[in-house]
Amino acid sequence: MEFQKIHNKGQAQLFKNQYLEYLTKTHPLVIWGMYLPVIILLPWYSSEKLDFNALRISLTFAGGMIFWSFFEYIMHRFVFHYIASSEKGKKISYIIHGNHHEYPRDRERLFMPAAPSLIIASTLFLIFSVALGKHVFAFFPGFMLGYLIYGSMHYAIHAWNPPYKWMKGLWRNHHLHHYKNEHMGFGVSSTLWDHVFGTMFDLKKEKEDKEKVKELMFK
Repeated sequence: MEFQKIHNKGQAQLFKNQYLEYLTKTHPLVIWGMYLPVIILLPWYSSEKLDFNALRISLTFAGGMIFWSFFEYIMHRFVFHYIASSEKGKKISYIIHGNHHEYPRDRERLFMPAAPSLIIASTLFLIFSVALGKHVFAFFPGFMLGYLIYGSMHYAIHAWNPPYKWMKGLWRNHHLHHYKNEHMGFGVSSTLWDHVFGTMFDLKKEKEDKEKVKELMFK
């Protein structure tokens, strides 16, 4: 996907069918409501039915969260920003992520909509279950909590100023990704993998463009 001009108002129309178009939008609380029971019940199942102790559950859960941060980086860098050559590929890329770069103020498309989210989550659960066996019941909720934190952080970065000074680098990294260079700054919930793979902006050298930042914020 190549860099799109930023539009300050409105939102992209992804489908001509009004019902399909409706399904491309969601609210963060809807997604939290979908997955919070999973995050609570699967560790309980690990404890009560699989006899995992608290340490085992905690470490596996934490592993799921760490793996999410890596998954987030890989998806954002190589899938969301895949440069398609065919018209169909460009359309898919735009639906998945390009519309967000063009309309960063569209707060209804910061989380994956419910229907595709459930399909993808179910598929990943099956893949993880093959790889991890019964440990998937402690790993997957950690992975999904990582996803919810990512989506919420993404929403916050486009809605408010960083609440703490130590978060400022995370905010700036994503803002620069939008208006300076979309081939850098892929981490949203964490800059860890940007540092590891050399795609982190040098924030000491990058001067913040306050007008460009305003174009990315809801308010």
